[in-house]
Amino acid sequence: MQSRVMHEELIKMNPAIALHPYPPNFSASPGQPMIKELSDQPVSILLIDDQPIVAEAIRRMLATETDIKFYSCTDPDQAIQIATQIQPTVILQDLVMGEIDGLMLLRFFRANPGTRDIPIVVLSTKEEPEQKAEAFASGANDYLIKIPDKIELIARLRYHSNAYHNLCKRYEVELTKQYNKELEFRVQERTKELTEALEHLKQTQAQLVQSEKMSGLGQLVAGIAHEINNPISFISGNLIHFIEYAEGLLTLVEMYEQAFPDLPITIQDFRESLDLEFVREDLPRLISSIRGGSDRIREIVVNLRNFSRMDESERKEANIHEGIDSTLVMLQHRLDENQIELIKEYGELPPVECYPGQLNQVFINILTNAIDALSERPQLSPSPAISDNGETIKRKISIKTELQGEGVAIQIKDNGIGIPPELQTQIFNPFFTTKEVGQGTGLGLAISYEIIVKKHQGRIRCESHPSRGTEFTLEIPFGSNHPSNLRQLPLSPKESAVSSVSQPPPTELASLQWLEVG
Repeated sequence: MQSRVMHEELIKMNPAIALHPYPPNFSASPGQPMIKELSDQPVSILLIDDQPIVAEAIRRMLATETDIKFYSCTDPDQAIQIATQIQPTVILQDLVMGEIDGLMLLRFFRANPGTRDIPIVVLSTKEEPEQKAEAFASGANDYLIKIPDKIELIARLRYHSNAYHNLCKRYEVELTKQYNKELEFRVQERTKELTEALEHLKQTQAQLVQSEKMSGLGQLVAGIAHEINNPISFISGNLIHFIEYAEGLLTLVEMYEQAFPDLPITIQDFRESLDLEFVREDLPRLISSIRGGSDRIREIVVNLRNFSRMDESERKEANIHEGIDSTLVMLQHRLDENQIELIKEYGELPPVECYPGQLNQVFINILTNAIDALSERPQLSPSPAISDNGETIKRKISIKTELQGEGVAIQIKDNGIGIPPELQTQIFNPFFTTKEVGQGTGLGLAISYEIIVKKHQGRIRCESHPSRGTEFTLEIPFGSNHPSNLRQLPLSPKESAVSSVSQPPPTELASLQWLEVG
């Protein structure tokens, strides 16, 4: 019934097409046994021949095959259009037709995307080898002499139909593989994008937390510096008057002794218990000590104020040495606790256009990591030295600054055991840490990298050698202060090398196994 409906529809579309669906209930007579290998796949045949009698003959041959659908077209000009609509599994084509060259039609079939893979069996009355060779060269899959033998015809049609179905399956498998591969690639790309977005979000969140911590620390330090500054100002201001009063009192006592050498017994006893001679000798030393302590406290207050600029977002000219020294003040207690020797070699540097607060954060990150590294290193003796293979080595951190090209270079070096080679490529990755859980966030060096490279367009390098220590080099460009203008710029006072545990110091970067600010 379905074949009849299709036949009627196609006849309406083009009267030149004579579609002959076989009778669905037609069966071969017992006297005509057929050799059939029924396939699970449907077989549909399209015959293209300008002689209706040939179409009727082929139709009768195939009428006994219930799994074969047969269509015929008597107008070669409509052949490709009909084949594209029907999509047969095998095309039977006459090689010699009056209105069109069969070989040319064959080439048209192979050139059309909708029919180029359909098997084509050529029918011809000629048996010359040259004719067959030319047909195969034009794209034919098989060659039969018409009218062919029924058994041979059916066998060849089934063979080519199965081959076409297998080809379609292979195409489908390949397309499915290609689609799955493309889908997998898109999933991977999307997963990568989401992963990167998640990591960026985590990094941004962590940086916000870290920035908030440093901002809070800066505000705390600024408040402490302000509270300390008031009383120390009173002490420093009144110390001058105290010295004058003390000198005046001592002079008055001396004048009394000269004017009244014979003092009453009670005054002489009090004078001896007071040990006036010792007071005269010790009072200047006491005043000098008070003045030194007062000056030191005022210096610390200034450094604390410099350090408290860490939350400033303004880019401006700043003294690099002041930033380093203010950071060392914050870390001085840890240097003393771990008996770390500090060596400072400051060169003559002009003010550098930068973000002072953010640079202070870099200094404290790197120096804190260095102190952590040195403090974790095992000591074989209670002395401040570290004994390795019988050789006594003191814990040291050296800080060196110098002009370099169109900027300044800051080198922070330690004499620790160095960074393991397998970790050196990961030290600037966010959240990378070798510290125990709760002792490090893995953000110290990552944030330092962001500040130096992205905020200041500088460079940060790490060189480490096992058992010889680690050195970080920060390179910061001048900004608007080009080296050609250095002569007009005020220079920082040059400091000679300092080697003292009590000096405010940066810290050593022993090995990045323990790096990070917690």
